Amino acid sequence: MTKIAYLDCPTGIAGDMCLGALIHAGLPLEYLETQLRRLGISHEYTLRVETVQRNGQSATKLHVDLNALPDPEALAHREPGVDVHSTFQRAYTQPHSNDLSDDLTNQSINQNTVEPYSGKYLDSHSHLHSHQSHSHTHESDFSDDSASHFHPHPHKHPVAYPHSLDNTTGAISDSEHPSHVLASHHHAGTRHLTDIEQLILAAGLSPRAEAWSLAVFRQLAIAESAVHGIPIEAVHFHEVGATDAIVDIVGTCLGLDWLGIEQLYCSAMPTGGGTIWAAHGRLPVPSPAVLKLWELRQVPVYSNGIERELVTPTGAAIATTLAASFGPPPPMTLTRVGLGAGGRDLPIPNILRLWIGESSELGAGSWAYRQAAHTAPSGISLPQSARAVASTAELGANSQVTVLETQIDDANPQAIAYTLESLLAAGALDVFTQPVTMKKSRLGTLITVICPIDLAEICKAVLFRETTTLGIRESVQQRTILDREIQTVETEFGEVPMKLGKHPVSGELLNVQPEYEDCAKIARDRQVSWCDVHRAALRAWEKRNPKPYLRAESAH
Repeated sequence: MTKIAYLDCPTGIAGDMCLGALIHAGLPLEYLETQLRRLGISHEYTLRVETVQRNGQSATKLHVDLNALPDPEALAHREPGVDVHSTFQRAYTQPHSNDLSDDLTNQSINQNTVEPYSGKYLDSHSHLHSHQSHSHTHESDFSDDSASHFHPHPHKHPVAYPHSLDNTTGAISDSEHPSHVLASHHHAGTRHLTDIEQLILAAGLSPRAEAWSLAVFRQLAIAESAVHGIPIEAVHFHEVGATDAIVDIVGTCLGLDWLGIEQLYCSAMPTGGGTIWAAHGRLPVPSPAVLKLWELRQVPVYSNGIERELVTPTGAAIATTLAASFGPPPPMTLTRVGLGAGGRDLPIPNILRLWIGESSELGAGSWAYRQAAHTAPSGISLPQSARAVASTAELGANSQVTVLETQIDDANPQAIAYTLESLLAAGALDVFTQPVTMKKSRLGTLITVICPIDLAEICKAVLFRETTTLGIRESVQQRTILDREIQTVETEFGEVPMKLGKHPVSGELLNVQPEYEDCAKIARDRQVSWCDVHRAALRAWEKRNPKPYLRAESAH
């Protein structure tokens, strides 16, 4: 049986709620802390877990207390022998409290969009990271009993503002304008997508956790680039790139991997309501980034009547990247439930519920079979959903891609297989191998990777890390692709998704084929031949669409 999980989001989703639910479900805090230290930013935060009550229900609340960073000039003139990291922890730690003024000021404040880093800190893992420290002072006597953790957007905010489920403060009213807040704080500075990707790749995480983390941040960057009308590489991760968001996203991926989750599903999302403060003034809830993420995955949404921001960009990115589909729970045998608390009480328990169990025997045509184009073919075993969104958002009918090639004559075939899986997980559009004869007449393997241009560096890093190659050839090529659409047909074996290929200009249908993985799953479940399922799907399609299609008929 497949180990699956279901995110039940009656009051929305945020990164810290995901981590709280995973810890409540059995993820050891010690393991999480150890793995996160690999990122080399542990001097920037402290993890804290507590058990809280939400409308009479006990749940786990995770806090990421951000540690203020010292002035780079002060570091340059510190006494000899003083350890930088212990200094961070001892002298500059300012843990969050349950006061909104603390929450609002534990992020740096910067209105610029794309700036290079200044100041460099070498962490204990010898990963070189760049930091741009900021400090800003606000004046206010306002406080609120919000939780100690928040995730702002990757927008260009004049001031940081809380999201109601990362700390569950809710939409901010006029009297709660963040410019009223008093504090001074040095922060880790601006991070761009490539910086975050390099941080994750250098950490040496498990392959699944690494691939999922990269995919979540890329999904978020795609949404932000669409919202702001800028290239992905120009997206300014001033706030989503902040320490607590990295901890939430990478930590969630680590937790799902540790628990052995093979497929993830998610409920419909509550829209919330009210307004939030951003660089352009007050914005309606849901935020633009969340709306774009929902649109990219065609997420079902509804109103639960709660006028607060219930879904944060971080939470939305995690769900829309890793969930195979959205809706009611799949057939499963429930073995464990993890409860992750939001920061304040709401009319209904402010808890993200993570259902964990084994997939039940599924009959033909069951809910678990994919029914729409936005559903990933294999859950989170590889972040296919993120690759599909990236392909749709970044690559048109005529587009450019990067092609990477390397020849290897001394690699274990098992290592090559693992490399191909890692490349696909990192976002490659396609990967294939060819046998070649190399110099000295040695048999070798040519690995070819096709990927979006902005993923070339990640794919090259995977090749260098996982193979024995000493060099990679790189070229940019033009490609033409058909528009794709998924439709389902009913067969004697159940519903089967069909992939349609259409001319990008005329819309003419040029190709119809059943989805391989769906046919394979049905064949295994029904104990029948894959060919029987494949042929039945084509017959059902042709019966519903009498007009003959050469490619579909030739498959017989």
